[in-house]
Amino acid sequence: MEFAHEPVLFYECIKYLNIKEDGVYVDGTLGGGGHAAGICEKLSEKGTLIGIDMDGDALCASEKRLEKYPCRKILAKRNYVEIADILAELGMGRIDGAVLDLGTSSFQLDNPERGFSYMACAPLDMRMDRGSSHCAYDVVNTYTAEALSAVIRKYGEERWASRIGSFIASARREKPIEDTQELVSIIKSAIPASARRDGPHPAKRTFQAIRIEVNDELGQLEKALPAFCDALGERGRLCVISFHSLEDRVVKDVFNTRADPCTCPKNFPACVCGKKADIKKITGKPVVPGNEELDKNTRARSAKLRVVEKRQTEQ
Repeated sequence: MEFAHEPVLFYECIKYLNIKEDGVYVDGTLGGGGHAAGICEKLSEKGTLIGIDMDGDALCASEKRLEKYPCRKILAKRNYVEIADILAELGMGRIDGAVLDLGTSSFQLDNPERGFSYMACAPLDMRMDRGSSHCAYDVVNTYTAEALSAVIRKYGEERWASRIGSFIASARREKPIEDTQELVSIIKSAIPASARRDGPHPAKRTFQAIRIEVNDELGQLEKALPAFCDALGERGRLCVISFHSLEDRVVKDVFNTRADPCTCPKNFPACVCGKKADIKKITGKPVVPGNEELDKNTRARSAKLRVVEKRQTEQ
């Protein structure tokens, strides 16, 4: 299957990165290489692109897509949270910029065998790293009803989480739940018909929740964002694209804390904690796709881009 991925907010990302032709840039969520190609196009032979992804299929597809560019390209099958270790192993210092395009790629959603989509029948997988031992089957078939409900409520923000958790636990007493369509059927039976008439697909929130749990997406994001901020050189920029409120909240909170780390009480006349901001926000409100992009790519409708820049070291 072809790894076709339409990069979201592509032009905005490339613009905000302020790419220097001999700089070092990281695509921490390489996917099909859409954003990486835009970066490579602006790099000279002296420039470097580091692409990181846990998905071997993504790395193979991106390697082919990027081979025509003259810059140095280093692709790593790693978790983006390991950025500090990756740079140390490469003997590199600070980077000039990075992009993180969060969530699931179009290829993963459209490839039925990966189990990410509630629209096709596939084994309960949902692993971004196929080498991982923890998959959606484990979550669905081994978590208690209470634990399942908590995951669906927390990561899916699903109002029917308790019923869905209970219905899943009841169904698997007969036999293990093997595939996505079995799970979709159970979810539909748990949600009253009146609540299924409007809004998104009834399984959307539950599938999102299970995927986030399987891949520890929010936990990894909370660790990765500070690490990428640390990795930036002076005036280096970090562009982060999120696709749902939980991701965006993490990005917003980390950036706010980093841009204003002072812990002094608000009524203090001056800061005495000594904590200094090392980044500044380039985008106040998040950048969202325009109508032209939304017409071409409906999956971009919930995307939000936030950008920060590393401050210059005080002399």
